[in-house]
Amino acid sequence: MPSFWKPRLGAVYLGDGRCRFRVWASRCERVDLHVTAPVDRVVPMRPVGTGYFEVVLDGVEPGTRYLYRLDGGAERPDPASRLQPTTVHEPSAVVDPAFPWTDAHWHGVPLDKYVIYELHVGTFTPEGTFDAVVPYLDELVGLGATAVELMPVAQFAGRRGWGYDGVYPFAPQNSYGGPAGLKRLVDACHARGLAVVLDVVYNHFGPEGGYLHEFAHYFTDRYKTPWGNAVNVDGPKSDEVRRYLIENALYWVHEFHVDALRLDAVHAIYDVTAAPFLMELGNVVGRYATDLNRQVYLIAESDLNDPRVLRSPDLGGLGLHAQWADDLHHCVFTLLAGEECPYHRDYDQFGLLVNAYQHGYAYTGQFSATRERRHGNQPANLAGRQFVVCIQNHDQIGNRKFGERFGALVSFEAQKLAAAAVMLAPYTPMLFMGEEYGEPAPFQYFVDFSDPDLVEAVRRGRREEFQMTGGDPPDPQAADTFRRSVLNRGLRHADTHKVLWDFYREVLRLRRESPALRFPDRERMRVTAFQEHHTLAVERWDGDAETLLVINLSDRPAEVRLTLRTGTWQRDLDSAAAEWNGPGSVAPPELVARSEVQLTVAATSVVAYTLLIDPVTHR
Repeated sequence: MPSFWKPRLGAVYLGDGRCRFRVWASRCERVDLHVTAPVDRVVPMRPVGTGYFEVVLDGVEPGTRYLYRLDGGAERPDPASRLQPTTVHEPSAVVDPAFPWTDAHWHGVPLDKYVIYELHVGTFTPEGTFDAVVPYLDELVGLGATAVELMPVAQFAGRRGWGYDGVYPFAPQNSYGGPAGLKRLVDACHARGLAVVLDVVYNHFGPEGGYLHEFAHYFTDRYKTPWGNAVNVDGPKSDEVRRYLIENALYWVHEFHVDALRLDAVHAIYDVTAAPFLMELGNVVGRYATDLNRQVYLIAESDLNDPRVLRSPDLGGLGLHAQWADDLHHCVFTLLAGEECPYHRDYDQFGLLVNAYQHGYAYTGQFSATRERRHGNQPANLAGRQFVVCIQNHDQIGNRKFGERFGALVSFEAQKLAAAAVMLAPYTPMLFMGEEYGEPAPFQYFVDFSDPDLVEAVRRGRREEFQMTGGDPPDPQAADTFRRSVLNRGLRHADTHKVLWDFYREVLRLRRESPALRFPDRERMRVTAFQEHHTLAVERWDGDAETLLVINLSDRPAEVRLTLRTGTWQRDLDSAAAEWNGPGSVAPPELVARSEVQLTVAATSVVAYTLLIDPVTHR
């Protein structure tokens, strides 16, 4: 273990029946450790400064249950609990971190090789566990994925939830299989060459079972968020809050061998310090990864279109490695699905799609009607790999009233077009589970709270969110809402579902094997827009290798004229081809370019050509 970090918080099992318990409780004068099982006993903890209390206890084996008694009154689970065996309200358990890892030679996957597959453990399989994911990993490798992203797994209330209501950041969800199950999944991923991205939530904590405010100054009323008071990363006593969060990040990287952390909604982490929390987190994780000789990344979710999130601290940025860039999704979705709502109306201009394809952001300082102000900035000098793009993710599906997937809203031809346009863009691509075969099941919003008042508040909130659309959304507390969201993975081998899976596999093979496409480099790209046809021509190159991608988003064939490098261009892909259940290709199998060429592309389709290079003359 690197010398600059060791686990400090929670119950740290030392071996031979000894365990150190340490908790930050700056709001308390006294803290007692109450061991509830196997033998009931209460032990005073000694204050060790800065609001911390600690005790080292013998006769404590893994599985021992315990609570902290605060000032002789309320007894609460450990804020750094490694496992909540029953509920978020009941005792925590001591965990032995030992595990028979088989990935000793694993160093990670370079970011420019990431093809991310996002999944929700609870609905990926009927079993809804970490172990149940493992049998499908070979299939994901065969598809072309190189990284698996898990939606949050920190312990939340009940057995059903998206994970963003977690209240014990160090405790993998018990209903998914707990710490051991997560380690088995990560080890299995690494054995197949798959990196693991874990979604973590540092901007808020869930509403049920969250007792942090009783222990210490974890929150501040200086800022308000959609979830209440903000997490305190810049006010009095915020140094210790930062330690808690940074230790959590290192815990996932060290103890679970996670390769990247996706940081939820960083725009809701309010911080006006000269050395922001996110920059500090990046510095510490970077030092740790170097010490381990591993590639570890921090990927932000941010809707600010602010390149400072990604820029190096030397250039005034936070230094995060990548961010979700949803603008490309918004543009492609709006132009293909044609939905009329204020949010999507902000992205219904073809020119914004051109901007998103060129820059990663659609809005780079223009006026946004929905926001009623200018939005974004130019992401100059940022690499394409730093922008994670998709056509589906949990938010874009699950935050809809009925959780409909993209495939339920557009034609089969539009699904193929979107897949190729996004997967072959010069950015880091991401799929959402089931997208690759056109999963028809929705992904709806679901919870499993035990507090009736909280349940009713969540129901009321969902109704109010969609009150202008008529009718009520699905009941988030109902078990049927959860069950409807479970994948039907058997469909992957049937009819058009298999065709779509094969198409995704071919697109990702093309991305992986084409010299001009394999590196997400937006600098070696030229985008030509044909506004009247809603068609883009994208030329990408690497040395002598060059690929042409023509994307026709209109419902009519598009005839375009292009000036290309002299030579013969071979067609590699046509989404309209009969082999992909299309209406038939109208694009020729070869283009012979002398200067200008004329090309017809079928309606709602993508065609890709590669310039043939003589291996001797390189011409």
